[in-house]
Amino acid sequence: MRAIIIYMYLIDSHCHIHDRSCYNHALSRQQIGRKLLKGYPDFPHEPDDFIPEKIIVRAHDAGIKKMICIGTSHEDSLNARDFAEKYHADGVFWSYGIHPDEASELQSPFGKRLATTGASAQASPVTTGRSEARLPKGTLNSLAPALVAIGEVGLDYHNDANRPAQQKLFERMLQLALDYDLPLIFHVREAFDDFFAMLDNFPSARGVVHSFSDNRENLIKSLDHGFYIGVNGLSTFAPELPIADIPLDRILLETDAPFLTPAPFRGTINEPARIREICAHVSKLKGESEADIARITTKNAEQLFHI
Repeated sequence: MRAIIIYMYLIDSHCHIHDRSCYNHALSRQQIGRKLLKGYPDFPHEPDDFIPEKIIVRAHDAGIKKMICIGTSHEDSLNARDFAEKYHADGVFWSYGIHPDEASELQSPFGKRLATTGASAQASPVTTGRSEARLPKGTLNSLAPALVAIGEVGLDYHNDANRPAQQKLFERMLQLALDYDLPLIFHVREAFDDFFAMLDNFPSARGVVHSFSDNRENLIKSLDHGFYIGVNGLSTFAPELPIADIPLDRILLETDAPFLTPAPFRGTINEPARIREICAHVSKLKGESEADIARITTKNAEQLFHI
C-alpha cells in the first residue's frame, strides 16, 4: 500500500469539481494521458475515479483540506452552492460569479434573473449606471452558506468578445461584491487596460487575479491594487510568466481543476490533489521550502476568504 506522509496543510483556492460537464469534457480527452499514465500507476485514470467523493478523499490524503468551487454562470453558481452545502463538512466552499464569456448570454435583466433564487427578493431591472447596478438587498442571503467570494468575473478579450456587454456585467459583479462585502475572483485575459480603468470606480474592491498569465508590468499593477495572484499548473509549463516576481505573501495556490494540469501530468485530468505539484514548483521558483510555501499561501487564502 502506498504511504502518504502529510506534513503540509494546503488550500485549492479555485476549482470546478462541482461541474460534472467540465469533468465529462475532461474525461473525453482521457485517452491523451493513458500513455503518460503508464509511468504513474497510482494516478487514477478511470471515469469512476472522478466522482466527487473520490476527488475529495484524494485531496484530503494529499493534505488539501479546503477547496473553493468557483461559479461561472448563475446556474453553475447554484450548482456550486449545492455542492458546497453537501460537502461543506469536507472543507468545500463556493463562489457566486458570472464569467465574462456569459455576458452576451443573459436573457433577462440580471436583477430579475438572480432574484428568483431568493424567496423574499423583489427585483427590478438593472441599468448600467454604477449606482443602479445593484441587486435587491437580501438576494444572496439565501445563498450564503459557505459562500466566500464573487467570481470568477472580469474581462476576456481573447476572442471576438462583446466588450460593452462584458464591461456592464463586470460592473454589476463589482457592485455585488461591495454590497455584500465579499472578495472577488478576477478572470482577466488580454484586457488589463480596461480592467484597471474600471477598477478606478471601485477603489475598495479586493480579491485575487486568478490564473495570472500576463506580463510583469500588469503583475506589478495588480499587486499595487492590493490583489493576490492565483498561481496554478500553467506556471509549470509557461516559464515566461513572472511567477518568481510575486511576493510570497500575495500568492494563492489553485488548480482550476479539471483544467491546467501541472507538469509532468499534462494531458490528464486535473484535481485539487495536484496542488502539491504546484506548491513544489513555486518552492523551486522562490527558493523556499515546500512547507513554507504551503504555510504562507494557506494563510493568504484564509485571510482573503475568511475560511
